Amino acid sequence: MDSVKVDIGLPIADRSNETKELEPQMGLVIEPPQNQFVEQPKEQKEPENIEPGVEPPHCIRPIYSGKYFDRMPCWPIAGKVKPVGYRVATCLTEKLPRLITPPEAKKYFNFRYPPPGEERIFYGRANDPQVAPYLTHGISSKSSISARTLVNPQPISKFQQLIKDKKESLYLSNQRAPLGRSQDQTPGLPKGLDILNTTFGTAVIKDFSAREVVNPPKSHEEVLKEGNEGHDLYVVTHNAYYAGEAKNRKYNTSSFQKSNLFGVPTPHYNNGKNMAKSLYWLHELQMKKGSKIVSKRVDDFNEKFQHKLGRVLDPVADTMNIPPGYTFGGCLHPEIYGAGDLIHNRPLAECLRGKDRQRAMIAAVRHHLKKFNYQNFDSLLEAFHYYDKNGDAMIDKEELLGACHQANLRLDTKLLDQLFDYCDVDNDGMINYLEFANFLNWKDTFLLKDYEKRVIIKGRKPDCASPSEANLEKMESTLLIQPEDLVPKEPGSSEQTLRTLLRPSDKVSHYYKTTSSEINAVVGAVPSICYPIFGVPTIRSDIPVPRIRRVSDRTNYGEEGDAYSLLYPNIFAQKGVYENDFFQARSKEEIKKILCNIGVLLSEEEFEYVWNLASKKHHRGEVCVETIRNALDELRQRDLTKCHTDP
Repeated sequence: MDSVKVDIGLPIADRSNETKELEPQMGLVIEPPQNQFVEQPKEQKEPENIEPGVEPPHCIRPIYSGKYFDRMPCWPIAGKVKPVGYRVATCLTEKLPRLITPPEAKKYFNFRYPPPGEERIFYGRANDPQVAPYLTHGISSKSSISARTLVNPQPISKFQQLIKDKKESLYLSNQRAPLGRSQDQTPGLPKGLDILNTTFGTAVIKDFSAREVVNPPKSHEEVLKEGNEGHDLYVVTHNAYYAGEAKNRKYNTSSFQKSNLFGVPTPHYNNGKNMAKSLYWLHELQMKKGSKIVSKRVDDFNEKFQHKLGRVLDPVADTMNIPPGYTFGGCLHPEIYGAGDLIHNRPLAECLRGKDRQRAMIAAVRHHLKKFNYQNFDSLLEAFHYYDKNGDAMIDKEELLGACHQANLRLDTKLLDQLFDYCDVDNDGMINYLEFANFLNWKDTFLLKDYEKRVIIKGRKPDCASPSEANLEKMESTLLIQPEDLVPKEPGSSEQTLRTLLRPSDKVSHYYKTTSSEINAVVGAVPSICYPIFGVPTIRSDIPVPRIRRVSDRTNYGEEGDAYSLLYPNIFAQKGVYENDFFQARSKEEIKKILCNIGVLLSEEEFEYVWNLASKKHHRGEVCVETIRNALDELRQRDLTKCHTDP
């Protein structure tokens, strides 16, 4: 028995070439030499039907080839070798010729996915013969006489006309009224009647035309005279009088005047009382006025089970031994403060819960007094001295009550106290000039004049040089307000008005701020990373505008106008100038040319100053039309402020 050589992985010294050729190579599987006890491998026949591109099992390359050796090559290998299958190149290679779909399956495929331009045919009748193109429906009609022949027929001969007349003579209508001829009425007339000279009926005599009857050629006096004559006859015959005409009863004229009136005047009501009576029949009105007879049984049922105004429905009151005003359950007392009181951090004494009617009444009275003062006085000072009867520069309750009576306001004591407490902010028991202007007047509509400032601030009497100050001559000189109570009507304006007073209940806590006001604030807004944001914004200002936009890109990146700009375009858009033109960086010569074209003429020094001021607003020193406009507006505002501050 031949020995089996096993490769132990050690180098062997000095071998012949033949031995080296038989030396096993590095690999996963080492084929052993022939041995009679080792099972000889069967010859692997190459499979006949192997698809192209699929490697047979005997051609599979070793999966592993590394530094390890198979030390037991005589042992059979466990497992089962499977073909690798299709490769990528095989899958991407088209097989030609293509397979043809069988006709039996093609009819189902054509029904669901018909070829382009082909008719969808149900697979049940796919093999039926095409008979639709050869089918005809209806009855084939013969062509009749054309309209041209009827309108313009062919001329016929005299013989043909005689034959046609003979055929038509059979009909009775042709005998009485033949076509194209006048009817012969001679058979119906008496015998011996002269047809040409005999006439029938009564001759009509022409008297007046319709025009003369409707609009007779008479003067106005003649028409009135004829009308009065006819009216007198109609009064005698038909007892017809004009509307409002007195009836002539032929009384003695010496003791009776025609203008005398008799009887009782018919009552008239503007509210339509008599008209309402006329809409009902007499028996219906009598039934309403009469007493209604109701069965006691029905009345007891209604008393027990029907709802009564101001009473609680209690059907079982007779069966329960409880007092009339008894209530079941626990009585929940409402809180003395509401959500608004918590938001404004009001003390308990100033809570507004349950005071809605009181506030509404006070607001109505204040509005009436404001309107009364606006319509009757030209200035706040004149209105204040009208209220201040004793001239002590204060308004007490009696003076306020008297002014309310003059304004046709009848206030009870409770409502007067509430109105006075509302206007008295400093709680000194009097209403001063500043409180009167804030709570009982529209102070913004009364601009302070020079003579009013002298009276209310300096305490001097007004000069009577102007007619508007003449009605203030008898007023005493009293200091009404402090100089710091005067504030400008608008920032930077020379017009002054009184400062606005706030009631304690109107003051909001300084630390109170809503989330919406923090997010939407123009200055000092909370950054978006501090609160969650959901959805996609309509205007995508968060992403840059693409350099080249596609036609299908409908995204608004913030450079498009909104609906308001489309409905009400500004004057620049109407002239073909858009927002991008204002913010486009331009050179100094171009800016100077634009200013000259619009009529803004600046000297060289002024233009250099404006250019330097505008270039400082950009980090790269670029200047556009908008920055030039802002710089010019700043200079103009600075000049106006300087003019107002100079004495």
